[in-house]
Amino acid sequence: MIKKLNFFKETSIAPLVIFRIIFGAMMLLGTIRFIAKGWVNDLYIQPQTYFGYLGFEWVKPLPDFWMYVPFILVIISSVSVILGFLYRFSAPLLFLSFSYIELLDKSNYLNHYYFLSLMTFLLIFVPANRSFSLDVYFKRKTELKAVPQWTIGIFKFQLAIVYVFAGIAKLETDWLLNAQPLKIWLQAHREMPIFGSLLKEEWIAYLFSWFGCIYDLFIVFFLLFRKTRSIAYLFVVVFHFVTWFLLPIGIFPWVMIVSTLIFFSPEFHEKILSKFNWKKSNVDTLKPILSTKTAAILISAYVIFQLLIPFRYALYPGNLFWNEEGFRFSWRVMLMHKEGTATFYVRDSKTNREIQIRNDEFLTKTQEDQMSTQPDMILQYSKFLKEKFTDSILVINNQSYKIHDPSIHASIFVSING
Repeated sequence: MIKKLNFFKETSIAPLVIFRIIFGAMMLLGTIRFIAKGWVNDLYIQPQTYFGYLGFEWVKPLPDFWMYVPFILVIISSVSVILGFLYRFSAPLLFLSFSYIELLDKSNYLNHYYFLSLMTFLLIFVPANRSFSLDVYFKRKTELKAVPQWTIGIFKFQLAIVYVFAGIAKLETDWLLNAQPLKIWLQAHREMPIFGSLLKEEWIAYLFSWFGCIYDLFIVFFLLFRKTRSIAYLFVVVFHFVTWFLLPIGIFPWVMIVSTLIFFSPEFHEKILSKFNWKKSNVDTLKPILSTKTAAILISAYVIFQLLIPFRYALYPGNLFWNEEGFRFSWRVMLMHKEGTATFYVRDSKTNREIQIRNDEFLTKTQEDQMSTQPDMILQYSKFLKEKFTDSILVINNQSYKIHDPSIHASIFVSING
């Protein structure tokens, strides 16, 4: 049993090669889709202010159309990763350019963007270019037949974290006993041909809620065993296709479908590669950059970090869904439907004169929607308004007044899961 759990034992490189290609392809297609839909302009060029992440407020956008540069770098590095060309340069570039984009504004935060950042980060440290790659073809690297098991296992672990923690997060009253927010979301499809009349039934919302929870909690364990793997993968495909069809979550279901292939056996992946008549060169043995002990420490640190981060919400007082402290980066996927309106006022501290702020003069639609329900973003926006109106001129009843010390007030109403 101990021998089977030896993460430094060698195994076929084929699963790592297939993962490199299909994951790089998803990054490429996702970025092209993002540009084609005009989201670069809408989300990263038009905003007057950005909601930075705690500790990363120093990450700033490039001016105007220079913001297309990091997206172009993602495309270039994705293609390079797919081809396994200049991999030791392109893999870090993919991680840095994509993560830079995601760190600019948390109003664009999605769990699957965080997932993609982690996966691109892990790609940096594995020899995914040592077979079926241009680096090998041009003899920049010697081909490998085998790699340590951890280089594949670390991706399985990351996928397991997403699934299992998403399942744990669903073990709460609103999801299981009230079927929320699925009751709300499925009602939006009640006019759909054929399936609409079924989706408006309350029991369907409960069925989806309970199935989603059980699926997330246990699907990884069925994927790990050869006898149940094929039927489990069929469930993966059906589950993510249905979520893609019913919910607005972009390419994430397709990313999960292709990424989960890494759970299949080395023989499965070798059969795929064999169809391309790849002519193998001299096979080398991987010479580890780090000692086994050092590598084990770093891997353990990463694993512990991923296990602890989703539970950091327990360090904060109050209701998690209301204050959202510790909500991000915890794999709480599609767990709540939150709506809000926020009206802000700038008041002159000396004269008590005030004006109402039109949020759309300073924020995009996405920013306003997200800010209105998230306390940390409300605070950031308040600070932005205070700075914006300090020493500015208020015009009230056609008279101008200079504000030296503005105070910001707000009236905010929020609903969660109805």
